[in-house]
Amino acid sequence: MSEKETGFTTMSGPKSTGVVRDIGIGMLGYAFMGKAHINAYKTLPYMMYPPPAVPVLEAIAGTNVDAVNEAAKRYGYKRAYTDWRKLIEDPAVEIFDNCGPNAVHSEPSIEAAKAGKHVFCEKPIARTAEEAMKMVEAVDKAKVKNMVAFNYRFVPAIRLAKDLISSGKLGRIYHFRAVYLQEWIMPHYGTPAIWRLDKNLAGSGALGDLGAHIIDLAHYLVGDIKAVSAMAKTFIDRRDGPEGKNTFKVEVDDAFVSCVEFADGGIGTLEASRFAAGHKNGEVLEINGELGSIKFNLERMNELDVLWVGEEPSNTQGFRNVSITEGYHPWYNNWWPHGHIIGWEHTFIHELTHFIDCIVNDKSVAPYGASFYDGYKAAVICDAILKSAETKKQIDIKY
Repeated sequence: MSEKETGFTTMSGPKSTGVVRDIGIGMLGYAFMGKAHINAYKTLPYMMYPPPAVPVLEAIAGTNVDAVNEAAKRYGYKRAYTDWRKLIEDPAVEIFDNCGPNAVHSEPSIEAAKAGKHVFCEKPIARTAEEAMKMVEAVDKAKVKNMVAFNYRFVPAIRLAKDLISSGKLGRIYHFRAVYLQEWIMPHYGTPAIWRLDKNLAGSGALGDLGAHIIDLAHYLVGDIKAVSAMAKTFIDRRDGPEGKNTFKVEVDDAFVSCVEFADGGIGTLEASRFAAGHKNGEVLEINGELGSIKFNLERMNELDVLWVGEEPSNTQGFRNVSITEGYHPWYNNWWPHGHIIGWEHTFIHELTHFIDCIVNDKSVAPYGASFYDGYKAAVICDAILKSAETKKQIDIKY
């Protein structure tokens, strides 16, 4: 597609590239994640300034004609389709943004790649590693940019932790432990048989929904996982379905816990649950190395707790809490004065700016963004955790 000038001219300086072009967005889905992505597309041109390109909301697709037309009206898309194939055929669409349920991650993303579209897909990349590998093969063959929406890589505190680890500041890594806890399908919520509880649509439960995030962060921050052993549990195996009370059999996990071994010799634990009373979006991780430790809590996402071995006052007082809001911290020069915190929605702005920059300037999505191959590796671990829970054996990982 030819570049289209918008009249949006960058500021002078080292980041300036002249006239910023438009880039056409086509989105499948428009619910929770769709809203988050659309907010990012609308915000990034003036906050991630100068932007690598200006997103233009060209087309949106969904199965319900009234709902998809309402979404197009609400968000400002030019066209609405009830068939995602028509969306992919739309010549104005350059980026195919797949926000659909897990069951429609694979086929539409593969077809979009075949059509030459760059593909941005929500997590988990697919229901199984086998399905994910087909997606990897498709984007590699088509030579299109591809990225999985593991947005927590784009929390400033997480990026800072990544930089500290990569620089050797923590030395050898001994431990990685992470939990991701929510409560929203506990009995008192009366959650019926939504698609996230359907194995055919979701692939897994808390594992793919929450666990995939902390698995990816383990890969991102520490490295490849070489072995897992795990337990998984479904606490309520019947939900209210279309045919009435307790008519739907739940076959996905409500919670899992796993021990992991990393290729570099470290060990770790991973846990996720949607039955953790009191936790709304409780993702917490800790990394212990020979020279220091880092702790992060998503519900206090503008902070890191750090300790440097042998350094005062850490050596005598333990962890220090650090506000990650300075202008020199990742992305903060685009936002507010120090101490003025940003939120969860900003992670999508950061990650989509990164993806568009990779497209426009032909950069690699990795290592900071999660490529489809990174998504595949997370899917391999998800499959291995379920297999270990079923067989009650340790599973050695092969990618």
